[in-house]
Amino acid sequence: MSSDIQQIRNIVTSQMDKINAIRQEVARTIVGQEVMINGLLIGLLTHGHILLEGVPGLAKTTAIKSLAEVIATKFQRIQFTPDLLPADLIGTMIYLPNEGTFKTRKGPIFTNFVLADEINRAPSKVQSALLEAMQERQITIGDETYHLEGLFLVMATQNPIEQEGTYPLPEAQVDRFMLKLKITYPSKDDERLILDRALSNEQIHVNPVVTAADIIAMQQITERIYIDESVKEYILSIIRATRFPESMGLKQIKHLIEFGASPRATIFLGKGAKATAFLAGRGYVTPQDVKDIAYNVLRHRIILTYEAEAEETTSEKIIEKILDTIPVP
Repeated sequence: MSSDIQQIRNIVTSQMDKINAIRQEVARTIVGQEVMINGLLIGLLTHGHILLEGVPGLAKTTAIKSLAEVIATKFQRIQFTPDLLPADLIGTMIYLPNEGTFKTRKGPIFTNFVLADEINRAPSKVQSALLEAMQERQITIGDETYHLEGLFLVMATQNPIEQEGTYPLPEAQVDRFMLKLKITYPSKDDERLILDRALSNEQIHVNPVVTAADIIAMQQITERIYIDESVKEYILSIIRATRFPESMGLKQIKHLIEFGASPRATIFLGKGAKATAFLAGRGYVTPQDVKDIAYNVLRHRIILTYEAEAEETTSEKIIEKILDTIPVP
């Protein structure tokens, strides 16, 4: 087994130059925002979609556009608005009177990278139009089903719910996102660099440094990363603590959780830990990898009770309590 882990580690190490090249090229247009960049890379390595929450102006659109350019893939930005229709997203059938037939007009979702900008400004029927694409990686228009390309990533941005004109995403929709990243304001030094770049009027262009085939190869390598049985049990214990906290020695938070994490969270926690190990250049998963990705995987899957809201308890505080209590293997 140790020889297999060493072999996987050697393969992972051989990919680090490509990962570093992606980071360096994206850094030409994005200052700081390591959480967002790491989240995008983890999503790429695991076929996982990402939900970003943050106020406007934090380079969310620029980040995914730059990433698409670095990988030399197709990119589409879709602005979600209250009057957006599902057909505007996935496409529709058009009648051709001269021929007496219908023709399929594919929507902007037929691409590699999709930015669903301000997804929580659109009604639920439009948000739900993403479900089949995100989960099944296919689109049905009329009687025809079209498979999406091998490299397909949805990154949706959402304004904080308390802002005017926004709507909470349906729970079924939220659960499709592997990660929910909270994007914060840049540090003073980073913002100074952003200001200097903006005032210099310098036109910065990123160059493609990897191909879609390179990313697909990395995805296959990520799947091979070793995860020990004890770490799998650790993941299961964390998930069960969100559902049955009293059975895991966390009776004090039972009244704060309405619904715990779904089985999809279990899968994503394991896959996210593997991707975290990959980015660290390792061929095996550690419990710390699980901890590092746990907040982004679980924060949108733990549904709080009214009591929790009254006590101003957040899902992050509950995750922190769980991670502090569950024994680390």
